[in-house]
Amino acid sequence: MENISGKRPVSAPAIPLPAGAWDSHAHIFGPFDRYPLLEPRRYEPPLAPMADYIEMLDKVGFERGVLVHSSASGFDNSLTRDGIVFSAGRVPGIAVVPLTVSDAELEALRNQGFQGLRFTINGPRSQLFPGSLDFNDLRAFAPRLKALGMHAQIWAKAEYLVVAAAELATYGIPLVLDHMGYFEVDKGIDDPLFASLLAMVKDGDFWVKMTPVRLTKADPTYEIVRPFHDRLMQAIPDRVLFGSDWPYISMDAAPPDVGKMVDMFDRWTPDPGLRQKIFVDNPRALYG
Repeated sequence: MENISGKRPVSAPAIPLPAGAWDSHAHIFGPFDRYPLLEPRRYEPPLAPMADYIEMLDKVGFERGVLVHSSASGFDNSLTRDGIVFSAGRVPGIAVVPLTVSDAELEALRNQGFQGLRFTINGPRSQLFPGSLDFNDLRAFAPRLKALGMHAQIWAKAEYLVVAAAELATYGIPLVLDHMGYFEVDKGIDDPLFASLLAMVKDGDFWVKMTPVRLTKADPTYEIVRPFHDRLMQAIPDRVLFGSDWPYISMDAAPPDVGKMVDMFDRWTPDPGLRQKIFVDNPRALYG
């Protein structure tokens, strides 16, 4: 595979972000000679080094960001760790580690600025992506994360989340759901599965990252996602987070502009008090 290069488009939003704003979801990649990618891997990431991410944060007006370690780097967290160091305390991280990691190693990650582990469940364990963890791993890690004051970030299809909801709620740690809970927007706002997801997030310590770009490829305006956005905002206004999803993996033909994503969020969420919650108060409560 050839590495994809070229910076992602970025502009300042029409309405400046509030002081202390967070981007709660991004990945970095490269330089590839220093941080080689996993072979084989599920996707081909773009060249998107930490300096470019900081440049994006500054252009859009984010004071803080969150780096989510990617499966393309396997269990080697050095790229994300070095990104945290580069940010000088501005950006914490989410790691991915094997079950064999020791308690001392896990504590060291926390001390380096990692605030949680990511788990990916989008099919049977036999289809688990290389460099990923699943629900079985989360079950084993949950008490260790709780002891260290860390959380779990979960990228899973809504159907898997709903089935696991009762057990997830017993872990006693914050559970952060990627990509709005990853449901099928084509099934409509009255889909019973989405109703079950809403009930789930209302009843536990669940947080939801609002990244509409991952829910549709057919609608470049993302308007099909808005009714779901509105329902989640109404359901858990104190546990919703804005995530850019920069640098938009597998969207190389037309990667979104983060500033335009903020503008869209503002059109969908005109309440200034709620805007303050989503960009500042909620991520501050979760990440500190």
